[in-house]
Amino acid sequence: MDDHTDQTRKPRADAVRNRERVLEAAKLVFSAGGSEASLEAVAKRAGVGIGTLYRHFPMREALFEAVYRREVEQLGELAEQLKNEKDPIEALRRWLHSGVAFVATKKGMMAALALAVQSGSELHAFSFERLTKAIGSLLDRAVAAGEMRADINPEDLLRAFFGMCYVHDQPGWQATALRLLDVFVDGLRVQPPGKAKARSSKMAKPATKRKR
Repeated sequence: MDDHTDQTRKPRADAVRNRERVLEAAKLVFSAGGSEASLEAVAKRAGVGIGTLYRHFPMREALFEAVYRREVEQLGELAEQLKNEKDPIEALRRWLHSGVAFVATKKGMMAALALAVQSGSELHAFSFERLTKAIGSLLDRAVAAGEMRADINPEDLLRAFFGMCYVHDQPGWQATALRLLDVFVDGLRVQPPGKAKARSSKMAKPATKRKR
């Protein structure tokens, strides 16, 4: 490889690294500071100049969309990794917990993303398809293992997940969402036949009359 080729490749590698640093910094800034977080704050956190940021993302909306797509793709990749976990229920639980961080970032960009992710948009279709596929792969594995009930589909589970994340919008909502998700996942587990039968018998047993 000659010097000229090496010099022409280095800027591209630097550009890729800078873009990733900006996206990671934007995720943190938007999650913490909401939609009003400045691009200057993102550039500072990423350790790049504001000019570098604007070269990659000329508009705030372009940065928001890139962060959103990156988060969706990472959740898809995480699902692939978690399919190798020994416990399919815990794999699903870990994915849902990671999804809470994704929603936190999305909430911070909600105003700018309102039009981009509206129903019927390309970005909405991309995210719904990718997330449904991710959560579906983990759900199918848990059902196949006989550890989770089979009467819930990936779309239902995804809607329930978002519902639990968006029903609370006060500071500290993440802790509430994580707790509700744990309760929800535990409720979907298949109970051992003996335990379920014993519970049914206990509920059906009539109350005995007190002797006078």
